[in-house]
Amino acid sequence: MNLVVGSGPAGVACAHALLAGGSEVCLVDAGLTLEPERAAIVERLGMEPPTAWDTQEVARIRDGMDQAQTAVVLKRAFGSDFPYRHADEEFGLTYDGVALRPSLACGGLSNVWGAAMLPYRAEDLAGWPVSVEDLAPHYRAVLGFTGLAGQQDDLAHLFPLYHPHPIALPMSHQSQLLWARMKKHRERLRAVGLHFGASRLAVRAAPASGGPGCIRCGMCMYGCPYGFIYNSANTLADLMKNPRFRYESGIIVDRVSESASDALLEGRRLGTGEPWSARSTRVFLAAGVIPTTQLLLSSRALYNRPVWIRDSQYFLFPLIAPVGVPGIHREPLHTLSQIFLEILDPKVSPHTVHLQLYSYSDLIAGGIRLALGPLGRPWLVRQLAARTIIVQGYLHSEHSSRIRMVLEKGAATDRARLTAELNPTTPTMVTRVLRKLLGAAWRLGMAPGFSQLQFTQPGRGYHNGGSLPMRVQPGELETDMLGRPHGWRRVHAVDATVLPSIPATTITLSAMANAHRIATAALAEPS
Repeated sequence: MNLVVGSGPAGVACAHALLAGGSEVCLVDAGLTLEPERAAIVERLGMEPPTAWDTQEVARIRDGMDQAQTAVVLKRAFGSDFPYRHADEEFGLTYDGVALRPSLACGGLSNVWGAAMLPYRAEDLAGWPVSVEDLAPHYRAVLGFTGLAGQQDDLAHLFPLYHPHPIALPMSHQSQLLWARMKKHRERLRAVGLHFGASRLAVRAAPASGGPGCIRCGMCMYGCPYGFIYNSANTLADLMKNPRFRYESGIIVDRVSESASDALLEGRRLGTGEPWSARSTRVFLAAGVIPTTQLLLSSRALYNRPVWIRDSQYFLFPLIAPVGVPGIHREPLHTLSQIFLEILDPKVSPHTVHLQLYSYSDLIAGGIRLALGPLGRPWLVRQLAARTIIVQGYLHSEHSSRIRMVLEKGAATDRARLTAELNPTTPTMVTRVLRKLLGAAWRLGMAPGFSQLQFTQPGRGYHNGGSLPMRVQPGELETDMLGRPHGWRRVHAVDATVLPSIPATTITLSAMANAHRIATAALAEPS
């Protein structure tokens, strides 16, 4: 039997590969879930068309998502903070200028993610002991159970789809106008290093129960009542149908060790603190970058030894058009990213710069209302929102800040301190991005709003990892190509903890593919 720790995307991808290889699997997890009263509201909404929704129930699952902000500090799921609940206390975490948070939820941070699924390019994997070719079959395997919305468009020659039949999600009228203009100037945009395509999203064509696909209810940022946005808890439910799979929730893992014949997990039951332990042939750690790193440092008593969590800098700014799209606030639409724009220009960055474009949502309108203050009349907010597309940008970790993590010995339990270490080159890189778009403003029909640029704290974009990077010949605070810490054979870290760098393009697909690769390869080794 093999043990997997964590039910987030990397954990279920690992378990999926182990089962496909014929192994018995036990997945352990804290497993917090949405409160029953909110879950009941979501279930009721998911059974009805939006026109029949109770407005008070809709308001309830929007709780905590301040519509006066374009960037929500802590994104909630159906109005609940359960994805983050108890994690800081259970792990003993202290933060200084760091926005990254771990999760104890069933499904991990896939409860609150934006569903973007773009693979990495070979050019962005310098220093990796693993190639895009190594990851390719595992990209395909992962997308086989997550589903994919996307198109065979101009991005496909840079980023293969790895999926035979992606679904197509309709674009908003705002996005359609921008798309048409970019297509008209495709060759010139490509010549200056601007490549665009439809967003790639882990969105299912229809719920497991059947029925129509996305009905564009506009609730994506709060949580999809119909269950179209992929959550790794969906895969966990499917895995539980396999007689060789077992799920044990309510567990916090504190230590891992190994002998010549097996590996041992030791921990406690959430809430009661009752000791818990389990042995297996191998252990696969997919608890998230903070918990996995802390677990391995604690297990080896590596106190006061700093490790660095790499970050892909996350920033936001608007693209503003001279003319708006009337009636956008009444249009049925999905509010996930609609267009991806990739910058491949060595004058901007030696690495890919990834931009996700979002058309109208009530959160965007709320941000405009806040910016206008007393002048924020509804008609003016609508006029400006109809001219605005929000861009979420990401840089390669080489040009981003990082997070210093140090394990400290406590009287009762170990603690970890996370401190931001800012990269002084990051603002220059982001300014280059905006200037690049300003130079293409005529062809885009939109210009970037420099004064509305928002930098975020390290970790805010949740594209993080690399604290114990994979190396061909790993040192003490590194791992081998199968995610094994130096000197260990039966313990594998499989989540983003082991990625040697964090490219700008979306992290979840590659983290899942690498976890699937490690599990597949580990089964091929002698026990």
